[in-house]
Amino acid sequence: MPLESRNLSGGYDQRPIVQAVNLAVEPGEWLCLVGANGSGKSTLLRLLSRVLKPQGGSVVLADRDLHSLSPTAVAQKLALLPQQQTLPEGLTVQQLVSLGRSPHQPWWQWDLDAEGQHQVAQALEWTEIEPYRDRPVAELSGGERQRAFFALALAQNPQVLLLDEPTTFLDIHYQLQLLELLKRLNRERSLSIITVLHDINLAARYCDRMAMLHQGFLWAIGPPAEVLTPENLRQVFQVEVEIFATPFGQQVFPVAASDRSAETSFLSDRPPSLAQP
Repeated sequence: MPLESRNLSGGYDQRPIVQAVNLAVEPGEWLCLVGANGSGKSTLLRLLSRVLKPQGGSVVLADRDLHSLSPTAVAQKLALLPQQQTLPEGLTVQQLVSLGRSPHQPWWQWDLDAEGQHQVAQALEWTEIEPYRDRPVAELSGGERQRAFFALALAQNPQVLLLDEPTTFLDIHYQLQLLELLKRLNRERSLSIITVLHDINLAARYCDRMAMLHQGFLWAIGPPAEVLTPENLRQVFQVEVEIFATPFGQQVFPVAASDRSAETSFLSDRPPSLAQP
Protein backbone atom coordinates (compact mmCIF):
# COMPACT_ATOMS: atom_id res chain seq x y z
CA MET A 1 0.00 0.00 0.00
CA PRO A 2 1.34 3.51 -0.77
CA LEU A 3 -0.06 4.87 2.53
CA GLU A 4 -1.58 3.08 5.50
CA SER A 5 -2.56 3.89 9.07
CA ARG A 6 -2.35 1.19 11.72
CA ASN A 7 -4.38 1.68 14.89
CA LEU A 8 -3.61 5.39 14.51
CA SER A 9 -4.46 7.86 17.27
CA GLY A 10 -3.48 11.49 17.70
CA GLY A 11 -4.51 15.04 18.41
CA TYR A 12 -3.28 18.13 20.19
CA ASP A 13 -1.73 18.72 23.64
CA GLN A 14 -2.04 15.03 24.52
CA ARG A 15 -5.78 15.18 23.81
CA PRO A 16 -6.69 12.50 21.26
CA ILE A 17 -8.94 13.63 18.43
CA VAL A 18 -8.50 10.62 16.15
CA GLN A 19 -8.64 7.22 17.82
CA ALA A 20 -7.55 3.76 16.63
CA VAL A 21 -8.06 4.34 12.89
CA ASN A 22 -7.05 1.61 10.45
CA LEU A 23 -7.24 2.42 6.76
CA ALA A 24 -5.14 2.25 3.62
CA VAL A 25 -5.19 3.84 0.20
CA GLU A 26 -4.33 1.54 -2.68
CA PRO A 27 -2.23 2.45 -5.75
CA GLY A 28 -4.32 4.61 -8.04
CA GLU A 29 -7.21 4.89 -5.56
CA TRP A 30 -9.09 8.02 -4.50
CA LEU A 31 -10.24 7.91 -0.88
CA CYS A 32 -12.43 10.69 0.55
CA LEU A 33 -12.66 11.48 4.25
CA VAL A 34 -16.14 12.69 5.22
CA GLY A 35 -17.86 13.47 8.49
CA ALA A 36 -19.50 16.22 10.50
CA ASN A 37 -17.57 19.24 11.76
CA GLY A 38 -15.19 18.20 14.52
CA SER A 39 -15.17 14.54 13.52
CA GLY A 40 -11.38 14.47 13.07
CA LYS A 41 -11.04 14.60 9.28
CA SER A 42 -8.35 17.31 9.11
CA THR A 43 -6.55 15.90 12.14
CA LEU A 44 -6.38 12.49 10.48
CA LEU A 45 -4.98 14.07 7.31
CA ARG A 46 -2.30 15.86 9.35
CA LEU A 47 -1.37 12.58 11.02
CA LEU A 48 -1.13 10.85 7.65
CA SER A 49 1.06 13.63 6.24
CA ARG A 50 3.58 13.77 9.15
CA VAL A 51 2.45 17.25 10.22
CA LEU A 52 1.30 15.71 13.52
CA LYS A 53 3.10 12.97 15.41
CA PRO A 54 0.89 10.02 16.40
CA GLN A 55 0.03 9.49 20.05
CA GLY A 56 -0.51 5.84 19.24
CA GLY A 57 -0.22 3.49 16.28
CA SER A 58 1.72 4.30 13.14
CA VAL A 59 1.60 5.55 9.55
CA VAL A 60 3.34 3.53 6.85
CA LEU A 61 4.48 5.10 3.57
CA ALA A 62 5.68 2.69 0.87
CA ASP A 63 6.37 -0.04 3.48
CA ARG A 64 8.35 2.29 5.76
CA ASP A 65 7.31 3.95 9.00
CA LEU A 66 6.57 7.53 8.02
CA HIS A 67 8.44 8.98 10.99
CA SER A 68 11.56 6.95 10.27
CA LEU A 69 11.96 8.75 6.93
CA SER A 70 13.65 12.10 6.38
CA PRO A 71 11.47 15.07 5.37
CA THR A 72 13.07 14.97 1.92
CA ALA A 73 12.31 11.28 1.46
CA VAL A 74 8.70 11.86 2.49
CA ALA A 75 8.34 14.87 0.16
CA GLN A 76 9.60 12.81 -2.78
CA LYS A 77 6.62 10.48 -2.41
CA LEU A 78 3.90 12.47 -0.66
CA ALA A 79 2.49 15.98 -1.17
CA LEU A 80 0.02 17.83 1.03
CA LEU A 81 -2.31 20.70 0.15
CA PRO A 82 -3.50 22.01 3.54
CA GLN A 83 -6.68 23.98 4.09
CA GLN A 84 -4.73 27.06 5.19
CA GLN A 85 -1.41 27.81 3.50
CA THR A 86 1.44 29.96 4.79
CA LEU A 87 1.72 32.84 2.38
CA PRO A 88 5.36 33.41 1.34
CA GLU A 89 6.55 36.99 1.01
CA GLY A 90 7.94 38.25 -2.26
CA LEU A 91 7.51 35.06 -4.31
CA THR A 92 5.94 34.99 -7.72
CA VAL A 93 3.63 32.17 -8.74
CA GLN A 94 6.35 30.45 -10.75
CA GLN A 95 8.83 30.72 -7.89
CA LEU A 96 6.26 29.25 -5.50
CA VAL A 97 5.46 26.31 -7.79
CA SER A 98 9.18 25.72 -8.39
CA LEU A 99 9.57 25.01 -4.67
CA GLY A 100 7.79 21.74 -5.35
CA ARG A 101 10.94 20.49 -7.06
CA SER A 102 13.16 21.04 -4.01
CA PRO A 103 12.92 17.43 -2.74
CA HIS A 104 14.12 16.14 -6.10
CA GLN A 105 17.24 18.31 -6.42
CA PRO A 106 20.56 18.45 -4.51
CA TRP A 107 20.55 21.18 -1.87
CA TRP A 108 23.35 23.05 -3.67
CA GLN A 109 21.48 23.18 -7.00
CA TRP A 110 19.41 26.36 -7.30
CA ASP A 111 18.36 26.20 -10.94
CA LEU A 112 15.80 23.64 -12.04
CA ASP A 113 16.97 20.80 -14.25
CA ALA A 114 15.08 19.93 -17.44
CA GLU A 115 12.74 17.54 -15.63
CA GLY A 116 12.00 20.14 -12.97
CA GLN A 117 11.24 22.81 -15.57
CA HIS A 118 8.87 20.40 -17.32
CA GLN A 119 7.04 19.48 -14.11
CA VAL A 120 6.58 23.15 -13.13
CA ALA A 121 5.36 24.16 -16.60
CA GLN A 122 2.94 21.24 -16.64
CA ALA A 123 1.58 22.06 -13.16
CA LEU A 124 1.02 25.70 -14.15
CA GLU A 125 -0.81 24.62 -17.29
CA TRP A 126 -2.95 21.97 -15.57
CA THR A 127 -4.19 24.42 -12.94
CA GLU A 128 -4.75 27.24 -15.47
CA ILE A 129 -2.52 29.52 -13.40
CA GLU A 130 0.15 29.96 -16.09
CA PRO A 131 -1.04 33.49 -17.07
CA TYR A 132 -0.21 34.58 -13.49
CA ARG A 133 3.26 33.00 -13.38
CA ASP A 134 5.06 36.33 -12.91
CA ARG A 135 2.55 37.82 -10.47
CA PRO A 136 3.35 37.93 -6.73
CA VAL A 137 1.40 35.29 -4.86
CA ALA A 138 0.32 37.91 -2.32
CA GLU A 139 -1.62 39.74 -5.05
CA LEU A 140 -3.74 36.75 -6.05
CA SER A 141 -7.37 36.24 -5.12
CA GLY A 142 -8.27 33.41 -2.76
CA GLY A 143 -9.20 31.07 -5.61
CA GLU A 144 -6.10 31.92 -7.64
CA ARG A 145 -3.93 31.37 -4.59
CA GLN A 146 -5.55 27.97 -4.00
CA ARG A 147 -4.73 26.94 -7.57
CA ALA A 148 -1.13 28.17 -7.19
CA PHE A 149 -0.60 26.01 -4.10
CA PHE A 150 -2.26 23.09 -5.86
CA ALA A 151 0.24 23.54 -8.70
CA LEU A 152 3.03 23.49 -6.09
CA ALA A 153 1.80 20.10 -4.84
CA LEU A 154 1.55 18.73 -8.39
CA ALA A 155 5.07 19.92 -9.23
CA GLN A 156 6.37 17.53 -6.56
CA ASN A 157 5.16 14.69 -8.81
CA PRO A 158 4.11 12.66 -5.75
CA GLN A 159 2.89 9.09 -5.54
CA VAL A 160 0.38 10.06 -2.85
CA LEU A 161 -1.48 13.39 -2.76
CA LEU A 162 -3.33 14.59 0.36
CA LEU A 163 -5.74 17.51 0.08
CA ASP A 164 -7.72 19.18 2.87
CA GLU A 165 -10.86 20.84 1.46
CA PRO A 166 -9.19 21.59 -1.91
CA THR A 167 -12.30 23.28 -3.34
CA THR A 168 -12.26 26.01 -0.65
CA PHE A 169 -12.32 29.51 -2.22
CA LEU A 170 -12.99 28.07 -5.70
CA ASP A 171 -16.08 28.90 -7.72
CA ILE A 172 -18.03 26.02 -9.26
CA HIS A 173 -16.03 26.16 -12.53
CA TYR A 174 -12.70 25.67 -10.80
CA GLN A 175 -14.14 23.18 -8.31
CA LEU A 176 -15.15 20.89 -11.15
CA GLN A 177 -11.95 21.59 -13.08
CA LEU A 178 -9.81 20.67 -10.07
CA LEU A 179 -11.75 17.50 -9.33
CA GLU A 180 -11.73 16.43 -12.97
CA LEU A 181 -7.96 17.01 -13.08
CA LEU A 182 -7.51 14.94 -9.94
CA LYS A 183 -9.55 12.13 -11.48
CA ARG A 184 -7.45 12.26 -14.63
CA LEU A 185 -4.17 12.12 -12.71
CA ASN A 186 -5.64 9.40 -10.52
CA ARG A 187 -6.41 7.26 -13.57
CA GLU A 188 -3.53 8.09 -15.94
CA ARG A 189 -0.71 8.18 -13.41
CA SER A 190 -2.07 5.79 -10.77
CA LEU A 191 -1.84 8.71 -8.33
CA SER A 192 -3.17 7.75 -4.91
CA ILE A 193 -5.33 10.53 -3.48
CA ILE A 194 -6.84 11.20 -0.06
CA THR A 195 -9.09 14.24 0.20
CA VAL A 196 -11.16 15.82 2.92
CA LEU A 197 -14.32 17.05 1.21
CA HIS A 198 -17.14 18.93 2.90
CA ASP A 199 -19.54 18.33 0.02
CA ILE A 200 -20.51 14.67 0.28
CA ASN A 201 -22.21 14.73 -3.13
CA LEU A 202 -18.96 15.80 -4.81
CA ALA A 203 -17.15 13.16 -2.78
CA ALA A 204 -19.63 10.51 -3.93
CA ARG A 205 -19.25 11.61 -7.54
CA TYR A 206 -15.48 11.44 -7.71
CA CYS A 207 -13.99 9.12 -5.10
CA ASP A 208 -13.58 5.35 -5.26
CA ARG A 209 -14.10 4.81 -1.53
CA MET A 210 -15.24 6.87 1.43
CA ALA A 211 -14.03 6.79 5.01
CA MET A 212 -16.72 8.26 7.27
CA LEU A 213 -15.50 9.57 10.63
CA HIS A 214 -17.58 10.19 13.73
CA GLN A 215 -16.21 11.62 16.97
CA GLY A 216 -12.67 10.63 15.96
CA PHE A 217 -13.45 7.01 15.15
CA LEU A 218 -13.81 5.34 11.78
CA TRP A 219 -17.57 4.81 11.45
CA ALA A 220 -17.74 3.27 7.96
CA ILE A 221 -15.47 2.70 4.98
CA GLY A 222 -16.23 1.41 1.51
CA PRO A 223 -17.72 2.45 -1.84
CA PRO A 224 -19.94 5.57 -1.62
CA ALA A 225 -23.12 3.54 -2.13
CA GLU A 226 -22.30 1.44 0.94
CA VAL A 227 -21.22 4.33 3.16
CA LEU A 228 -23.86 6.94 2.30
CA THR A 229 -26.87 5.13 3.72
CA PRO A 230 -29.78 6.91 5.44
CA GLU A 231 -28.84 5.27 8.75
CA ASN A 232 -25.16 6.28 8.57
CA LEU A 233 -26.10 9.85 7.67
CA ARG A 234 -28.65 9.96 10.49
CA GLN A 235 -26.11 8.73 13.03
CA VAL A 236 -23.13 10.81 11.87
CA PHE A 237 -24.68 14.03 10.54
CA GLN A 238 -28.01 13.99 12.42
CA VAL A 239 -30.00 14.51 9.23
CA GLU A 240 -32.81 12.68 7.49
CA VAL A 241 -32.07 12.20 3.79
CA GLU A 242 -33.37 10.89 0.51
CA ILE A 243 -30.82 9.20 -1.75
CA PHE A 244 -31.16 9.10 -5.53
CA ALA A 245 -29.18 7.42 -8.28
CA THR A 246 -28.12 9.92 -10.96
CA PRO A 247 -25.97 9.74 -14.11
CA PHE A 248 -23.16 11.14 -11.91
CA GLY A 249 -23.51 8.57 -9.15
CA GLN A 250 -25.42 8.44 -5.90
CA GLN A 251 -26.53 11.84 -4.60
CA VAL A 252 -27.80 12.78 -1.16
CA PHE A 253 -30.64 15.25 -0.58
CA PRO A 254 -31.07 16.40 3.04
CA VAL A 255 -34.73 16.48 4.07
CA ALA A 256 -34.69 17.53 7.73
CA ALA A 257 -32.52 17.72 10.79
CA SER A 258 -32.80 14.51 12.75
CA ASP A 259 -34.42 14.48 16.18
CA ARG A 260 -31.63 12.24 17.31
CA SER A 261 -29.47 13.90 19.99
CA ALA A 262 -25.88 14.59 18.99
CA GLU A 263 -24.90 13.68 22.54
CA THR A 264 -25.97 10.04 22.17
CA SER A 265 -23.17 7.66 23.13
CA PHE A 266 -21.01 6.99 20.09
CA LEU A 267 -19.73 3.58 21.17
CA SER A 268 -23.25 2.27 21.72
CA ASP A 269 -24.20 3.27 18.17
CA ARG A 270 -21.16 1.96 16.30
CA PRO A 271 -21.76 -0.71 13.70
CA PRO A 272 -20.53 -3.99 15.22
CA SER A 273 -18.27 -4.62 12.20
CA LEU A 274 -16.25 -1.48 13.00
CA ALA A 275 -16.24 -1.63 16.78
CA GLN A 276 -12.81 -0.97 18.21
CA PRO A 277 -11.36 -3.51 20.65
